[in-house]
Formats: sequence, structure tokens, C-alpha cells
Amino acid sequence: MANTVVAPDQDAVVSEIEIAAPPERVFEALTRSDQLARWWTSPECPLEFFEMDARRGGRWHFKKKPGGSITVNGVNEFEAIGEILEFDPPRVLAYTWIANWHQDKLRRTVVRWELTPLGSGTRVKVTHSGLAQETVARKDYSGGWSGVVQMLKNFVEK
Repeated sequence: MANTVVAPDQDAVVSEIEIAAPPERVFEALTRSDQLARWWTSPECPLEFFEMDARRGGRWHFKKKPGGSITVNGVNEFEAIGEILEFDPPRVLAYTWIANWHQDKLRRTVVRWELTPLGSGTRVKVTHSGLAQETVARKDYSGGWSGVVQMLKNFVEK
């Protein structure tokens, strides 16, 4: 089960989970487009595509299919883009996150994944920061990131 908290300054959502797989395997699931397309999806928010150019300076882009049951800031066809800021396999992946459901559609937030070996598994920590002015989206992310890391866990452990 994921543990998710909102930072006291309301600027970040942090979600952590333990996965019974080595960091190399988890990092692969976070950076390969073919794998992202298989696990970053749900019936409530179905994925249309997820593309990632997994390298520092590379771009990423995902889009959800229309018709999902989730709406944030009046948007239910979600699309986000960004650039990879840190790429240190299999420990750190960080990228900018610009989302069409944010109040400010041009606001650059940052998603940072940290993978720490834990016995034969991995502790995964994802921090989404830059959310102080995104009250509605921040509330959605406080539940959304828990679901994302759980989907990652389910995919990697199967």
C-alpha cells in the first residue's frame, strides 16, 4: 500500500511504496514507452499513449483517452508533456510536468522518482513539486500518485 502525504508548505505531494523487484526492473518500467503504455492506465482514466525519450534532455508526453470518469479543473481528456531533467539509472528520474488540467496550463511542475534498493526489492519515492498554486490539481494528485505507484507495483511484480 502506498503512503502519500502533502508537504506542509502545500508545494509537493510525496508518495512512497515498496516493490518486490530490483531497482533496475522498476527503472525500466518507468522509462520504456512500451512498458509505460501497459501500466499507466486504468478504467477510470484510460491511456491513449505514453512516449518517453529516456535520456537527460529527452522529452516525454502522455495523453489519456476521452471518456474517463475523472475530471479535474473541468478537464477529463488529460494530456501532459515535459523534459527529462535528471537521468541516473537505476536511481533517479526527474522531469518537468506541464499538464492541461492545471489551473495555469503553462505551469512547470517537477516529478522526481527516487529508487532505493531494499533487500531484494526497491523503495520507490515519487515527489511532485511546484504545486503551491495548483490547489485543485494538488488535491487530485494526493490520491492520484498513490494509484500510479500501486499500478507500477502491480505491473512490475507480476
